[in-house]
Amino acid sequence: MQEFKLNLSPEEKKYLKEIAKLSILEKFSNKKTNYPKPCTDQLEKHFGAFVTLKKNGNLRGCIGQIIGQKPLWKTIIEMAKAAAFEDPRFPPLQPSEINDIEIEISILSPFKKIKNIQEINPGQHGLFIQKGYYSGLLLPQVATEWNWDKKTFLEHTCLKAGLNPDCYKDPDTDIYVFEAVVF
Repeated sequence: MQEFKLNLSPEEKKYLKEIAKLSILEKFSNKKTNYPKPCTDQLEKHFGAFVTLKKNGNLRGCIGQIIGQKPLWKTIIEMAKAAAFEDPRFPPLQPSEINDIEIEISILSPFKKIKNIQEINPGQHGLFIQKGYYSGLLLPQVATEWNWDKKTFLEHTCLKAGLNPDCYKDPDTDIYVFEAVVF
């Protein structure tokens, strides 16, 4: 897999984080926000993306789209709201929490199906595992944050899919790798 090159400027990253926060604040205010237009054409491109919310270093919400179906800046607006208010693992974000929330954005490369798990490089690659109707995804930074080796990363992605931890050994399981620009 060729390294994912998406060179976002500091201005583009700042813009994406600002609109993510604006989208959360919009939900609290119940007023329609007029979002500033993207600062570059690059933010009009379609990429999969996740928005992760952390409170005091702990996960508080994470939702994303694996395939870009609309301009990146619009995806970030939707995923920030979803991470704050629709992640089933957490209660909806409260206005009192907004100043304690750290926003992390992950922009995904296209997925590459692999045949050999030796192609996986934890920390560089994220994983998407699919078997039948079940699927699970873990972002590249998860393996780094938890100091997981390849086997542990695979097992946890299987568990995230609702499958047995060794499902990655089954020939009917499809394994995909991807990279992400994380900020």
